[in-house]
Amino acid sequence: MGIETNKWGFRVGRLPHGPRNKISDVPGVTVGHCTLADGNVQTGVTALLPHPGDVFHDKVLAASHVINGFGKTTGLVQIDELGTLETPILFTNTLSVGTVETALVKYMLQRNPDICETTGSVNPVVCECNDSGLNDIRGLHVTEEHVFAALADCRADFAEGAVGAGRGMRCHGLKGGIGSASRQVELDGKTYTIGALVLSNHAVFDDLVVVFPVNLGSLFFFYQLAGVSGKFNFRILRSFHLLHAV
Repeated sequence: MGIETNKWGFRVGRLPHGPRNKISDVPGVTVGHCTLADGNVQTGVTALLPHPGDVFHDKVLAASHVINGFGKTTGLVQIDELGTLETPILFTNTLSVGTVETALVKYMLQRNPDICETTGSVNPVVCECNDSGLNDIRGLHVTEEHVFAALADCRADFAEGAVGAGRGMRCHGLKGGIGSASRQVELDGKTYTIGALVLSNHAVFDDLVVVFPVNLGSLFFFYQLAGVSGKFNFRILRSFHLLHAV
C-alpha cells in the first residue's frame, strides 16, 4: 500500500510503484495472515508464497543478509550456501518459530511425497520478531492450525497493519506491524518490479527521523508505546528472479 495517498501530501522515493504498491505486484507473489486478537493474546502468523506452483521443485533464487541483529530465523544457512528458496516464507513471534517450522514441514511433506524418499530434505524458512510487550508470548498460543490458515489465506490483495505476525509488534515506540510496497524500474527497455514486505519491531521514538516537511504533532496524534529495541524483518522480491532476505 505504501503511504503515497496520504492526507499529508508526501511520498517516499521517486520511482513509480505497481498497481497495488505491494510485494504482490511481483507476478505470482501472494501473502496471507492468521491473526490472534483476544485479550492479552495479540500475535499471529504471516505467510508469503513466492509463486503459485510447486516451490520445492521450482525453486526461487534467494539470498540473505543480516545488517545488525541476532534473530532466530530458520533456513538462512542453506539459502546462503545454495542460493535458492524451496518453501513459502513464514513470519511469527520469537517463541513460536519451532511450532511454525514444524507446520511448514508438514505442509511441504503433504505436497511433496518424494521429500526424503527420492529427493533430499526440505529447508523451511521461518522469520520472527519479539512481540512480548503487547502479547502473552510465553503462552505459546500459535498452533499449527494457525500456520495452515495463514497459508490458505494467501492472496495478492492482502491486509497490512496490525495483522498476522505484525499484530503485537512495535516500531519506534509506536504501533508496528506488516507493511509492503513496490517500485518499478526500467532495464534495457523492459519494466521490472521490486516488491518489499516488512515486519517492523524495533527502536524507540527518540530515534525516529522524518525527513518530510510534515507537522509531527498532526502525524503522531496517538500515544506512544513503551520503548523497545528489536528487529526489522523484511523480504524483497523482484520480477527478475531474485529474493533477498534481510
